[in-house]
Amino acid sequence: MFAASSYDVIVIGAGPGGSAAAAIAARGGLRVLLLERDAAPVFKIGESLMPDTHGVFEKMGALRAMQESHFVEKHSVQFFTKTGKASMPFYFEKERPGDDSARTWQVRRSEFDELLMETATAQGAEVHRGVNVRDVRFENDRAVGVRVSPGNGDGPAELASRVVIDATGQSALIARRLDLGRVDYGLRHASIYTHFRGAIRDGGKDEGATLILHTKSGECWFWYIPLAGDVVSVGVVGPMDTLIRKRDGRPHEIFFEEVRNCAEIERRIRPARQCRPVSVMKDFSYRIEKMAGDGWIAIGDAFSFIDPVYSSGVFLALKSGEMAAETAIGAIAADDLSGERLGAFQPLLMRGVEAVRQLVNVFYDPHFSVGAFLRLYPQHQSKVTRILIGDVFELDFTSMFEDMATFAAAGGGKAMRAPTAAAAQPLQAS
Repeated sequence: MFAASSYDVIVIGAGPGGSAAAAIAARGGLRVLLLERDAAPVFKIGESLMPDTHGVFEKMGALRAMQESHFVEKHSVQFFTKTGKASMPFYFEKERPGDDSARTWQVRRSEFDELLMETATAQGAEVHRGVNVRDVRFENDRAVGVRVSPGNGDGPAELASRVVIDATGQSALIARRLDLGRVDYGLRHASIYTHFRGAIRDGGKDEGATLILHTKSGECWFWYIPLAGDVVSVGVVGPMDTLIRKRDGRPHEIFFEEVRNCAEIERRIRPARQCRPVSVMKDFSYRIEKMAGDGWIAIGDAFSFIDPVYSSGVFLALKSGEMAAETAIGAIAADDLSGERLGAFQPLLMRGVEAVRQLVNVFYDPHFSVGAFLRLYPQHQSKVTRILIGDVFELDFTSMFEDMATFAAAGGGKAMRAPTAAAAQPLQAS
């Protein structure tokens, strides 16, 4: 079944991060094996992308396929308060006038994930579906390969690898295998979501905008993501207790109770029909204590997950996959597969994660008005938009987060905290 018994890199999981890592590593001349548990594409959420995925698509060789796809173009994000008042749209082009990277896409994940997997194959990675990785093999605390069940009737097999990249999402195979500690960011939320066909969309370039709408109570919020084929993804997010544990009724009933609590969502889906069953997912924000060790790297949700409000999940998975692949190429060339070498990009990745997390904290502060803050501090409008774009790894957001803390202390919000070192400190020159 497998072309070899030993590889430079084995990537476990063919979601966006795994496929990005496999494609870029293969394009860099490494012998790469990409293994996916699911035998066929499956439905997932994480349907809205950030514009700075553009650079990753270019590096992995997927940009043209994305540009020629039928995916809906996304040019902005717009927010609605609990009273139904709409913000001005945050247009990406204001930060990147005339640049193709000022747009991105709203995607059906089954189709998108398959496109990226096909890209990895085209770049020279060996790709297999329906393969269950039972364990990561370690020798003297170094990852040296995987043990798999192929799913085709063959018995278990052992495959060797110089670097193992864990892209297994919240299954976090290596973190569980090594019993690594987990930092809980305190956002323990749940999502209830479905799709509608024939819902109301805005016109022109606003047709593909992501809308974020608070419910009247302010305790929950909806996403509204236009997809191809006249379909819209609609989901409600709220604290686990508020949305699930302290509610009577089935998820379908709770979902439509919250729809009635949000007049704009109710208006938009009134002419539509529901076209897939309601699903439920936990949205606990966290990170694992470390993202790399001798012979291994964890990327995407296998390392960290941030609340879905700014659509950062797929973006951070792709970026961590890109960084992991480039690090693996250099580490193998230098014959240095230590955790220190393979995890060298963690500070840079965490800088971006922390910038997003700080803005997430602001969103969930019921007393903090971003609109009021930007009226008082209009110089930070650009930086908020840059975070929504995904431009979070090299910009210094210190002054904005300090001003947000000042605004919060004056009554603009209670949940804002001073910026963490990872988000606040400028990068040192190399």
